[in-house]
Amino acid sequence: MAAGVEAKGFEHMGLDPRLLRAVSELGWSVPTAIQARAIPLAMEGRDLLARARTGSGKTGAYGLPLLHKVLTSKQAAPVVSQAVRALVLVPSAELARQVGQSLRGLAAFCGRQLRLAELCGHSDLAEQRPVLMEQPDIVVGTPGRVLAHVAGQALALRPSLEVLVLDEADLLLSFGFGDDIKALLCHLPKIYQALLVSATLNPELEALQELVLHNPVHVLPPEPRLPGRWQLQQLQLRCSSEEDKFLLLAALLKLRLLRGRALLFVAGLSRAFRLKLFLEQFGIAACALNPQLPARSRCHVIAQFNRGLYDYIVATDEEGTAEPPRHRPRKEGTARKGGSDRGQSPQCPQDPEFSASRGIDFQNVAAVVNFDVPGSVECYIHRVGRTARGDKPGTALTLALPHELERLRRIEDALAGEDGQSLLQPYEFRMEEIETLRYRCRDAMRAVTKQAVREARLRELRQELLNSEKLKVYFEDNPRDLQALRHDRPLHPAIVQPHLGHVPEYLVPPGLRGVANPNPKKRKSLRGAGARRGGSKPRGSGNPLQSFRYSRRGNRRGTPGDTS
Repeated sequence: MAAGVEAKGFEHMGLDPRLLRAVSELGWSVPTAIQARAIPLAMEGRDLLARARTGSGKTGAYGLPLLHKVLTSKQAAPVVSQAVRALVLVPSAELARQVGQSLRGLAAFCGRQLRLAELCGHSDLAEQRPVLMEQPDIVVGTPGRVLAHVAGQALALRPSLEVLVLDEADLLLSFGFGDDIKALLCHLPKIYQALLVSATLNPELEALQELVLHNPVHVLPPEPRLPGRWQLQQLQLRCSSEEDKFLLLAALLKLRLLRGRALLFVAGLSRAFRLKLFLEQFGIAACALNPQLPARSRCHVIAQFNRGLYDYIVATDEEGTAEPPRHRPRKEGTARKGGSDRGQSPQCPQDPEFSASRGIDFQNVAAVVNFDVPGSVECYIHRVGRTARGDKPGTALTLALPHELERLRRIEDALAGEDGQSLLQPYEFRMEEIETLRYRCRDAMRAVTKQAVREARLRELRQELLNSEKLKVYFEDNPRDLQALRHDRPLHPAIVQPHLGHVPEYLVPPGLRGVANPNPKKRKSLRGAGARRGGSKPRGSGNPLQSFRYSRRGNRRGTPGDTS
C-alpha cells in the first residue's frame, strides 16, 4: 500500500488544477517521499505527525493540501466574509518569509483568490495591523508574534481557522515557544486540522502533539538522515593546530580550489567575525550572518546570497537545539572549547528566533565547511543539510583539531553506513604543499586581534542603526537602492595588508599551477542564482573541492569525479 501511495503523481492527488499548474511551473515532476505520503492523507482531513530530513520538500507536503483546502472553503461559501483560515507557525522570521514565498509560488495561478500575510519580527506590531485588517486567508509567523497580535485583538482565529501547521516543530520548542503555543491554543476553535512537521522527532514533542493533534497519522517515510554518497560527499581533515585550519581555508578559497557558493560554520559569533576579518586580509569577500541584527537585515543577507551577489557566508548555530538561546547568557559551555573568543558576548544578546543551520533555505550551496566541529550529531545533520538539496550534488568538509576528535567520532559512529564504515571520508590533502602560504597566514591571524573583532561587531551594529532609522523611509521609496547594500563589504577594523591579497606565481604549490586561480582579473559575471560560474569546464560531479592526490613528488594526479 505504501508503495502505491508513493507512486502517485501530483495529478492523481485531487489537487486544484491551478495548484497543479504551479507545481508544473516550479518543475516538480515527481513528488518526494514525504509529499507522496503526506499530501493524500492531508487531503482527507487527517491530522499528521510528519518527519522528513532537511531539503526533502516538507513545505510542499503541507503547503499544497493547505492551499487546496482554503480554495475549496472559499468556493463552497463565497458569500462568507474574508477570514483567517490557515495558520503556519515557524521558529524564525527568516523561515516565515521563506515559507511565505514558497506558498505564494504554489498559489501563483490563484493569487487573486488568496491573501497571505507574514508576521515577521522585523516590523512593529502597529505596522502589521493594516495587513491583518484585510483578514488574510493564510497567516505565517512565529508563535510570539502571532500571540501578540491575538492579544492585541488585531487577529481573530477562533471563528474561522481550519488548518494549523507547526513547521520545524522541534525547533519551536528548543527556541522556547512552548508556552506561546499553549497560549495560542486557547484562541483556536474546537475543531481544526493540525499538521506537525519536523526534521527530527524527540520525546519533547510528545507533550506538544498531545495538545495539538487529534488521532494523528504518523508519516515517517523511510529515508536516510542525509543524502547518499552519490549526492553528498562528506569529507574530514584532521588539523594539528588552529593555524592549520586558517591556512587550509585560506588556500581553498584564495587558490579557488573550492568552487561555487559555500557556508562556513563556526562555533560562535565572535569566531565568525574573526574568520570574516581573516578572509578580508586575503581580499576574500565574505558575510558574517549576525544574529544580533534585525530580522529584516538577516533576510536581506540571505536574499543577496541566494541571488549570487557573494559566494561565502560565515554562520553560527551556537544555540544548538537543546536549549533556548535566550537562556544562554553565560560564557561557559562547549562552544568555548578550542578558542578563547568563541563565546557570545553577554551584553549583546542575539535574536532568540535565529538559527543558521535550521529552516533557512540557502539556495544552490555547493559546499558546507564545518570550520569548527559541531557539538552534536543533530547539529551536524542540519548544517550539512544546507547543501545537496533536492537532487543537486553537494560536499561537506569538516576540519577537526585534536580536542575536537571525540565529537567527530560520535558523529561518525552515528552516521556510519550499513557496513559500519564512516561516511566521512579522509580529505586527501598534503599540508606541506601550501607551506609557502603559512607566513602570510600568520601575518593575517596576527592582524585580527580581539579588539579588531570587537570593533567589527560594533561597527556593523552602528551601520545597521543608520540604515534602519535614518534611511528607512528613503529605502521604502527607492527599493533599488536597498539592493545596492552589500553585507560582504570589508569592515576594516584591522590593518589590511594589501600584499596578502595578491599571490605571486612562485607561492602557488607546484602541483596546482595551471589549476589554481588566486588572482582573477575581475569578478565573474553574475547570471542569476544557480548559474555556473566560468562556464568553460564541464560540470562533472558537482564536487566543489579538488582532492589532492600525489603519485610522484606531489604532482597532481586528478580530481575524483571530475569528467574534465
